[in-house]
Amino acid sequence: MSEIRKNIAELPQQVADKIAAGEVIERPLSIVKELVENSVDAGAKSIAVEIKNGGKSYIRVTDDGCGIVPNEVELAFKRHATSKLRTAKDLDSIETLGFRGEALASISAVSRTELITKTEDEEAGVSITIEGGNVAALTETGCPTGTTIIVRDLFYNTPARMKFLKKDNTESAQIIDFVSKMALAYPNIRVKLINNSNVLFSTPGRGDRFTAIATVFDPHTAKKLIKIDASGENDLYIEGYISPPSETRANRKGQIFFVNGRYIQNKLLDECVSDGYREKMFEGRYPVAFLFLHVNPELIDVNIHPNKKEIRFDNDEPIREFVTTAIRNGLKVREAVPDIVFKQDRQADGGNENIGGEKKSYQFPKQNQEQIDIRKILREKRAEEESAFYSAEKADDGSRKDRMQYIEEKAENESKNDNDVIVNINGKLSNDIKTKGSFIPEIKRAELKPFEVAELRPIGTLFASYILASDDQAFYMIDQHAAHERIFYEQLTKSFYGQQTVSQIIGIPISLEVSYMVKNAEAEWIDFIRKIGFAIEEFGPKSYAVKEIPMYMELSEAESFLNDFFDSLEEMKSFKDVKRAEKIILKACKSAVKANNLLDMNEVNRLITDLSKTENPFSCPHGRPTIIKMTKREIETLFKR
Repeated sequence: MSEIRKNIAELPQQVADKIAAGEVIERPLSIVKELVENSVDAGAKSIAVEIKNGGKSYIRVTDDGCGIVPNEVELAFKRHATSKLRTAKDLDSIETLGFRGEALASISAVSRTELITKTEDEEAGVSITIEGGNVAALTETGCPTGTTIIVRDLFYNTPARMKFLKKDNTESAQIIDFVSKMALAYPNIRVKLINNSNVLFSTPGRGDRFTAIATVFDPHTAKKLIKIDASGENDLYIEGYISPPSETRANRKGQIFFVNGRYIQNKLLDECVSDGYREKMFEGRYPVAFLFLHVNPELIDVNIHPNKKEIRFDNDEPIREFVTTAIRNGLKVREAVPDIVFKQDRQADGGNENIGGEKKSYQFPKQNQEQIDIRKILREKRAEEESAFYSAEKADDGSRKDRMQYIEEKAENESKNDNDVIVNINGKLSNDIKTKGSFIPEIKRAELKPFEVAELRPIGTLFASYILASDDQAFYMIDQHAAHERIFYEQLTKSFYGQQTVSQIIGIPISLEVSYMVKNAEAEWIDFIRKIGFAIEEFGPKSYAVKEIPMYMELSEAESFLNDFFDSLEEMKSFKDVKRAEKIILKACKSAVKANNLLDMNEVNRLITDLSKTENPFSCPHGRPTIIKMTKREIETLFKR
């Protein structure tokens, strides 16, 4: 413990001027955030947060960290007094959550604040009471190692600020959301949250991040999450849990990001998630993602905004490539294949769940006390947070405003339809911050391995549209139309990007008639069509002859593709626009794929082989699944075995 504690010293003026964030305590959340972050920085293994009336009348944060030595207790309440940095150069490599030395001074200036603390080496602790920035009492006291800070009567001496606070439920929702995120970021710390004498949640602190997610959020969603884990250059490391493409939301509220243990909002990471799931889900749907990224502190800037939610990377591109690749690799496992679902066996009382076809039960504490819907609180908070984040980005954009209104309406509808986890709350207040465990039992997770499409054993076809296959663990159905579309799309885009262009000569050239508009815009499209494997030549005033086609296309498929390609050229624009080129490819290859065609086993084997070579074998370019599965255990359950 002594290795963690450092002496507190008042910063030199030149360093304080560089920091100068003008920290202001705006609401109870500001206080809880600063105090919890201080507890983490102090090396705490247990943190208890208690609030009353949304934190307006009472906030208590107790930890078992290193504590403060007696002769530094008063100094800790001076502005820009901190143990976390000494020189301006230290700002370039900040590894702590706090660093400005303003929190305690700002808190004590607008409340009645009491601090009780003791270090491991001291026999007795110190209690100090400060009201409106002035020391009211300073005494020696008996207490365990660690620090407890109690904040009462927020803004009692600045009543004008009280009118800017929202209702108790709204203020408490913001605190619940923050503490829940910190519980995820630090699974090795036991975190307890008490609201108006009700224990909302308590994490076990055993270092299992997945159990923390299941405890604080929805265990039904948690058991479907896919773990990702990757390392890169310059100390880059990511751990996280992401949903399969079949589990989506109407907005980004299920996406939570941490960088070096700090919860942040960052558009780059939003884009990384979108790129990682590209073509794996329908437009307008968003995955669930809990991402914990570690970056060399010297390569990021956290001193941008007083709330420290915003950071800036020195170089975005390595981060973009690293995070996107980690997500894409994570989605290559068998668990990313959608299940064949006949009936959802989800109970609203949180007492039963069906895992792997085997029903398991667990009980929450049964007491006739108030029921608190934690998921609803967190959902509403994140919808509000996302709305503020994106509205601030483009405040004058009317379409953005409409979009956020739509998101909020969808979130409201979703909250009515979801089977929320209702936790029966223990109405008895406990002062013991060392919890006996979590409300949610630890769910054992098997190691996830990459899913190899090439290892599937084809059985036959169904309705001339679906391929049936199996392996040792599951039964699969492959949509041959969607699979063939995925194969065509990737082969065409690889040709477009110059990765491969292999053509075959045909005996009788394909003759094509085009409109005068298409003919007139020949310079815009002819290089593109040649680039993807077609040898095309002018054959008349508005006709062309095609003598070579891509190697992977049959003659009929090539003709269908070309006809659809020219039909799609209604708006003539340059094919240097990559997104437009990909849309043209997507639209034109749709009619070329096999649908309602009975395939023989040679064709089935060829399609499975080609699908296994694609970057994303799990979905067509539109986001529809190519493969769905049913495990052996699920099949046995249907037969009552």
